[in-house]
Amino acid sequence: MKLQQLRYIWEVAGHNLNVSVTAESLFTSQPGVSKQIRMLEEELGIQIFHRSGKHLTEITPAGKAIITMAGEILDKVENVRQVAQDYSDQNRGSLSVATTHTQARYVLPSIIQKFIKLYPGVSLHMHQGTPIQISELASKGTVDFAIATEALELFNNLLMMPCYQWNRSVIVRHDHPLANNQTLTLKTLSEFPIVTYVFGFTGRSQLDQAFRAEGLTPKVVFTASDADVIKTYVKLGLGVGIIASMAYEKTLDKELIALDASYLFEPSTTKIGFRKGIFLRGYMFDFIELFAPHLTREVVETAMRMQTMAELDQLFGAMELPLYY
Repeated sequence: MKLQQLRYIWEVAGHNLNVSVTAESLFTSQPGVSKQIRMLEEELGIQIFHRSGKHLTEITPAGKAIITMAGEILDKVENVRQVAQDYSDQNRGSLSVATTHTQARYVLPSIIQKFIKLYPGVSLHMHQGTPIQISELASKGTVDFAIATEALELFNNLLMMPCYQWNRSVIVRHDHPLANNQTLTLKTLSEFPIVTYVFGFTGRSQLDQAFRAEGLTPKVVFTASDADVIKTYVKLGLGVGIIASMAYEKTLDKELIALDASYLFEPSTTKIGFRKGIFLRGYMFDFIELFAPHLTREVVETAMRMQTMAELDQLFGAMELPLYY
């Protein structure tokens, strides 16, 4: 049994059993991947994949167990490399972060600027996507960290830690009837066309829950994953915008007025997540603490040792999270 063979079956499973795409991602040949998988199956005496002709169709029950263990082995091998790198050169390496547009555009720039000054030898890679895409990238080990408000809880192999809370603002043009309204209500908002985030993005679930609790159905006429796109269409007069308060910049968004809506909605919590069991290098701990100062190395290491959600809830439940405006 070779480590290469374990990587092949792990990657094939991760690429929906598409051997051709797997081979391309690993910079090798399709016949080479297929041959190694066959050799592993022959050595183990079982089938890992069912086939129809030359095509893999599904993973066998035994294959599912083997692929799970292969992933764990590959994680440990990567941890060995990370430990060696950390001791050989603590200031060089790479860090990959997956996040949403809102985080990348409005929260992370100052954090990344500080991080690069501290670690100029670390190559930083930013990936943007939907919360589910972001979480999946971290779950598969494609990125080191996932930063999002939604969907991180869908992957049970991620350790999630709360970073800060935030709420929403209603944005309108200066000539809009709500421009001078200082006492917004959900009923009032439901009477106007609304432009906001796509469901599953940037705390959208709290927004929908608030309207449902009042027995109201908002007139959502346009959705986007990008706050800047939402602002653009509000400027065009398409409707009333509801965005994360952090996404409104008074000096840049002069055509719009932001009205505080924090008393209408429950606050949302942005979290940072990474795969359980991975080895975090020193600069990774520092990145987390730059992003969320209460998540010190000691706190993160404590969280990594915990086995149950109840323990994590107890650890983080006692913390007062900062409110991001």
